[in-house]
Amino acid sequence: MLTQRSRYALRAMLFLTQQQSATGPVPMNRIATEANVPRKFLELILADLREAGFLLSTRGKMGGYRLARPPHLISLGEIIRVIEGPLALVPCVSRTAYRPCNDCKDEASCAIRHAMARVRDETARILDGTSLADAVAEELAAA
Repeated sequence: MLTQRSRYALRAMLFLTQQQSATGPVPMNRIATEANVPRKFLELILADLREAGFLLSTRGKMGGYRLARPPHLISLGEIIRVIEGPLALVPCVSRTAYRPCNDCKDEASCAIRHAMARVRDETARILDGTSLADAVAEELAAA
């Protein structure tokens, strides 16, 4: 299940995507209000996203945040991985944080592992194939 932190990150990034045409960076207070994210959580989330290279920040009175790349080049999967870590539901199928399961007798023939690998692959395919631009376009089409 997606954590609240990831949902906040996605809402903030989608809001910034919609603000792309605005001039200058968007202040954190405005992001918090418009994306409905508590400011104390937003500060930490935006710092993580900035460190990962998804956001640029500007200090000062006219400061704020803006996307570091065009929205069609940032996927939902990338954002979720920054906030949550691997997409895999079990560690033995993670591509970036592999660990064998303690209670598994034979990883090669484990039915749970094979099923979870398919879930990981489909989840990654969908999330990595959906950019911020795609998600905003879908949101506008649904409205």
